[in-house]
Amino acid sequence: QVQLVESGGGLVQPGGSLRLSCAAHGSTNSISTMAWYRQIPGKVRQLAARIDWSYGYTYYVDSVKGRFTISRDVAKNTFDLQMNSLEPDDTAVYFCTANLRGDPITYWGQGTQVTVSA
Repeated sequence: QVQLVESGGGLVQPGGSLRLSCAAHGSTNSISTMAWYRQIPGKVRQLAARIDWSYGYTYYVDSVKGRFTISRDVAKNTFDLQMNSLEPDDTAVYFCTANLRGDPITYWGQGTQVTVSA
């Protein structure tokens, strides 16, 4: 019902910044929440941040709180992740997800690689 496309990944030095974007297509008027997950090498995918689509309420895990900021543009159906003060431990494939009202399925994008290395 919804397709997600992430962009903006790349190589950045420790302490640097990067901005990821997720574009949603399809049943975008049914979006309830969107989230950024990341898969660190050798580990399971884990939540980084989530937003309520209607009100903009945000949640961040402790490891990214104060460094990462999420935002959404309801009119454009885009969802961004601003990452500052990046650390090598932030290296991961970052995934955008969406949940729709009345739909138990979580939809995933293809992921975008973020590498933090000197």
